[in-house]
Amino acid sequence: MPLHSVDGLPNRLMAQLACSLTEDFSYFTLLRPATDSAPATSLFGISCTRQIDAAQLLVRPADVTRSTVQKAVVVIADSPQYFGMLRERLSVVTKAWFAQREFTDVEILRRFQESLADEQERGLMHEDQDRDQYLGLSLRELVRQFRWQTLVLLKCCLLQPKMLFFGTRCERLCLTQFSLISLIPGLLRNLQDSAGPDLDSYEKSLSTPTSLKTSDRNSLLAYMGLPLQIFGKGSLFGPYTPLQQLDILADFGTKSYIVGSTNSLLLQQKDRYSDILINLDEGTINITSPSLRAALQLSTPDRRWIDFITQNVNDTWDDANPSRPKTMGYVGSEEFIRLQFEEYLLSLISAAKYHTHLAKHAHNPRLLLPEIDGDPSHDFGQDFIEAWSRTENYRIWNSHTDSDLFNIVEPKHPCAGGLTIDDIQRRITQQVQDLHLDERFAQGREALGRNLAAGREKASTLLNKLYADVEAVREAQRKRAEEARAAAAAAGGHHHHERNGGGAGVDLAKAHQTMQAVGSKAGAFVNSWAAWAGEKRKGWGRSTAASSSSSSNSSGDNSSTTTTTTTTTAGNGGIGGWASGWVKSSKNRASQSQASAWSSDAVSEKEPRISTSSGADRRTNGSSDRVAPEQRPLNRGSVSGESMLDGAGSESALSSPVASPTKKPPPLVSPPLVSTADGHAAETPVVDGVLSAAVAGSDEGQGEGLSGPKINGHRLGDAAGAASKGPPKDEDLELPARGRTEETGEGSTDHEPSPRLPDAVTTEAAEAQQAWESR
Repeated sequence: MPLHSVDGLPNRLMAQLACSLTEDFSYFTLLRPATDSAPATSLFGISCTRQIDAAQLLVRPADVTRSTVQKAVVVIADSPQYFGMLRERLSVVTKAWFAQREFTDVEILRRFQESLADEQERGLMHEDQDRDQYLGLSLRELVRQFRWQTLVLLKCCLLQPKMLFFGTRCERLCLTQFSLISLIPGLLRNLQDSAGPDLDSYEKSLSTPTSLKTSDRNSLLAYMGLPLQIFGKGSLFGPYTPLQQLDILADFGTKSYIVGSTNSLLLQQKDRYSDILINLDEGTINITSPSLRAALQLSTPDRRWIDFITQNVNDTWDDANPSRPKTMGYVGSEEFIRLQFEEYLLSLISAAKYHTHLAKHAHNPRLLLPEIDGDPSHDFGQDFIEAWSRTENYRIWNSHTDSDLFNIVEPKHPCAGGLTIDDIQRRITQQVQDLHLDERFAQGREALGRNLAAGREKASTLLNKLYADVEAVREAQRKRAEEARAAAAAAGGHHHHERNGGGAGVDLAKAHQTMQAVGSKAGAFVNSWAAWAGEKRKGWGRSTAASSSSSSNSSGDNSSTTTTTTTTTAGNGGIGGWASGWVKSSKNRASQSQASAWSSDAVSEKEPRISTSSGADRRTNGSSDRVAPEQRPLNRGSVSGESMLDGAGSESALSSPVASPTKKPPPLVSPPLVSTADGHAAETPVVDGVLSAAVAGSDEGQGEGLSGPKINGHRLGDAAGAASKGPPKDEDLELPARGRTEETGEGSTDHEPSPRLPDAVTTEAAEAQQAWESR
């Protein structure tokens, strides 16, 4: 028969996703139409697909228009039981043909075909036709993948629903279906009606066995009614079914089928084309029919039995060689699994026969088996037995077998019995294994580790950023504080003084500059006054004699007069001018002029004067019976008019209290002199910036009438007491309490305050100064 006449053959040779693989195999069924000499039957094909780059071809034919050339070599046989052997030979031949890089040379393919025909003529392929060939079909992988659901798939095959297998790898898809149907003993050798739903040759040629040879396994299986023909009238088997055959699947005459597809379009229409969908890529089984789901529920003996097989396979699994146990023993091997399923099916059909026998002879206990308690078919699932009894394969089997099969094989489940603690433990263990907790926990730990690492990194970054922000704020505050302090120091820092001597943080460079500037200005000011005073002193010397004679003849009943001279600092911190006040007698105050006060060198009753002579002209009258007081250093904060005039050009005259407010000024050598009534100059100490003198007002010129603050029990006018006791000390001054000196802006806590003059006296002194400055 020419192959080009077979309908849909090119579509079956290459799977949809074969172009993504270097080599792939496809298994399919073909319907051979009936001829005059033979009825219609099924053919089985296996194809090997490879591809090569078109640029590598030695001779590129005109029909090659794409960059890749893909071709398949196919072998058609009348039985699939030789596919394991044919697959290996087909792979070698296809690889050699592609290695030629010349597809027009088909000599290697012709020789391969001749070798297969020669083997068939010699009967080499028919020597073992009564034996099942399972080369390339791995039940261990099937049980390993589906575990307890392997029994669900087998029982589903017996119920003959519409089963759809899906997978992206065509070879795996096809071999999984062949492995599943190979669990039914003898079925691979009786698939002549699997290519179309109209084929029914198996049932027509089937007869009831009349003899049994217990030593022959094939005789026993035939007598028990095996194989159970699940592909008969209205059924279809297509390991790889292209989309072009979907119309056959949807045909009314197609009641059941087992097909496989690599096209994902069938997944979108699974409710239409399947009652159960097996997704090999995801390893899931989806039962869409509710009645089928109830019938496929495994009983306790079923679960115990399949768990026993699954555990043996898992215990002997070898990743390097999945087809063999790692112990190289019988338990867990391919043969072990097949014999276990064969025993299960024999027990199933025996229990089904006994179930029918019980229903027929329920009222005759003598016809029942005494060693069988109850109905053993319930151990296989009552719903399953009822659903199976309505299928075509059950009808064929029941009608072509003896009714007393339970006498040959014991009608009992291989793992019959109630639920035990071992069953519970085994089921719990299996369920825990199905959860894949180790894998999930490993993934969870990995994800948790990544999240913790990311969280630590984010937290560290956040804390570092927060710390940096805090430091930046602190630095900004510190800079602002420094700028504020610098601005305050630049604006008025040199005016601000603490009560205990100067504030902290004084800029010494700026203070030094300020001192130099103030000193230069003060020096220039004092030099100008010194020049002016020198000119005036000449006139004062000429008028001294006249003033002295007039003052000696003045009345002696004049009261004593006190003259006070105070020095204040110049405005804005500079060392300034002098404020000289004169206190006149109450009788002569209105008639006294300012000129006579500065020209006279003796103090009379009517005209008290202050001598401004320098230290060089200062002398003591030897004829006077008054003893001049001992020279005493000036107290802190005082400035002598004579000393300033004498040293106008020196820096010593410009020291404290202005240029250096925190230090006591050095004592001046010459205290100011005050003229007395007898014409002699008397030294008067200066206390805390106040120049005080007591002037006698008697005719004799005695000093009993001097008044002023006491020092060591003697008044300032008492020359004898002052000379006997030495210079006065601060603690000996009997002065009234005072606070901050208003004129100098200074304050001191270690000395008593200076006495204040009455407001009238200070006012008159200010008026006298203004009058003197106007001159």
